[in-house]
Amino acid sequence: MQSRRCGRWPPSTTTDDLSMLELELEACAMPEDGGGVFSTLQTIWERPWAIRRLAAAMVAAFGVGMVYYGMPLSVGSLGSNLYLSTAYNALAEVLSAVLAWLLIARASRRVSVVALAASAGACNLACAAIPQGAEAARMAAELLAFFATCMASDVLLIYSTELFPTSVRNSAVGLVRQAMVLGGAAAPVLVALGRQRSIWSFGVFGLAIGCSGLFAASLPETRGKIMSDDMDKEERKRSEAAVAS
Repeated sequence: MQSRRCGRWPPSTTTDDLSMLELELEACAMPEDGGGVFSTLQTIWERPWAIRRLAAAMVAAFGVGMVYYGMPLSVGSLGSNLYLSTAYNALAEVLSAVLAWLLIARASRRVSVVALAASAGACNLACAAIPQGAEAARMAAELLAFFATCMASDVLLIYSTELFPTSVRNSAVGLVRQAMVLGGAAAPVLVALGRQRSIWSFGVFGLAIGCSGLFAASLPETRGKIMSDDMDKEERKRSEAAVAS
């Protein structure tokens, strides 16, 4: 996708009209074909490697979103104090944001997403398996599951920004985010079913995030790599990496 040619910066003539300056910058950045989200999606669709990345990230985001939005709705079925459980979940989300920031600076993105999704899935299944009488154990398993899910959500969104070149990044990350919200839209149905049997809420949550997180294993690792500006540069980097290997 090529952009219009612009003059040298700064321009040869000075102006005090900032609105005209903004219009010039917008004209320089505007693609010749009109741009827009549909043009960006077509650009992604025309490249198999890009659509594979987007599909894998969206599937992983769907499972993470289902658990991220569904677990706070399920705390009422744990048998423990509802207000205390909600407060613990809020504290876990705050701590997860801090630890995710530390994790993303030191660990592999791909391994982190897969490991966190698997941990959240295992804790959800444990929460479904623990009997109703053990409220403390169920709350501990739910907190660990929600903590891992929050970290997986943060890491996955950061990971998504590094998977796509600058020219299509906003649209791609927006679709990943929408997949996460769509997973959250399916969560209330499972929460309602899980009021009678936890397997329909925590059990399905565990299977959903555990299985969907495996799709992140097919994504390329981006830690320490320079992000490309457009699709052509990304394809050249992929070709060079293939030749070098």
